[in-house]
Amino acid sequence: MKTVIFAAIAAASALSAPAFAQDAAPFTGPRAGVTMGWDKTQGEDGFAYGVTAGYDLALTPRVTVGPEVSFGDSTVDGQGFHASREIAASLRAGYVVTPQILAFGKVGYTSARIESGAAHTSLEGVRYGGGLEYAVTPQTYISAEYQRSEYEDNFGGRDAAIVGVGFRF
Repeated sequence: MKTVIFAAIAAASALSAPAFAQDAAPFTGPRAGVTMGWDKTQGEDGFAYGVTAGYDLALTPRVTVGPEVSFGDSTVDGQGFHASREIAASLRAGYVVTPQILAFGKVGYTSARIESGAAHTSLEGVRYGGGLEYAVTPQTYISAEYQRSEYEDNFGGRDAAIVGVGFRF
């Protein structure tokens, strides 16, 4: 079944890509970037930084979708804990507002490492958020987004306001 779905997506993309490739060009293809910003976990503030990579596919002249993975870390040190690395895999959907601005939302899986003294634990959960991406050139972009991670075991959540710069290949 997965093979049929992937084949249908690939065929639709191949047939429709030339018709709208010029309109959505700044927001299609592989991309990678660096991020930084504000992070809040369990009421404690800190600095978040990381890297992202993804692939955007134009479904129509204005709609894009694609996978995104990210790896980040944080300086949040709270009451007996340190919020460490966070790995996430998301599906991102975007809408081309203007030829240079993409508004997007995303949802996916996240895994965070929380350290307490010499021990640590990994918490899994859901990450969702949204933001804007501005195509400075067809190969470079800047972005701003809000991310929310909800973890298991009643740990609570994590909020982040992130800015980034990236490159499309």
